[in-house]
Amino acid sequence: MTTSLKNKIIATLEDIKAVNPVAINVKKISSLTDFMVIASGTSDRHINAMSERVIERLKKDVSGMKIEGQSGGDWLLVDAGDVIVHLMSSDAREFYDLESLWDPEL
Repeated sequence: MTTSLKNKIIATLEDIKAVNPVAINVKKISSLTDFMVIASGTSDRHINAMSERVIERLKKDVSGMKIEGQSGGDWLLVDAGDVIVHLMSSDAREFYDLESLWDPEL
């Protein structure tokens, strides 16, 4: 289920033109989640639209999803349990560099 959920999220982000969506398997290093998905948006509006689309597509599969950062800014997080989705501006993504933090091979 977890891999199919991750694949559904990636496909959804690609459909809405997310910039460079990446999935990182963190099963061995985190007890919180199995995958982290990181993608960039072109504006605050695009980031919000991406989160809304992900939530809409997952609501049949995942109950109790949580969203952090909706009040604006350049980073929005969707907690879908087994997959955590980070939607960020390009500047925030470069600054925080979550890919290197969670997967040094990237």
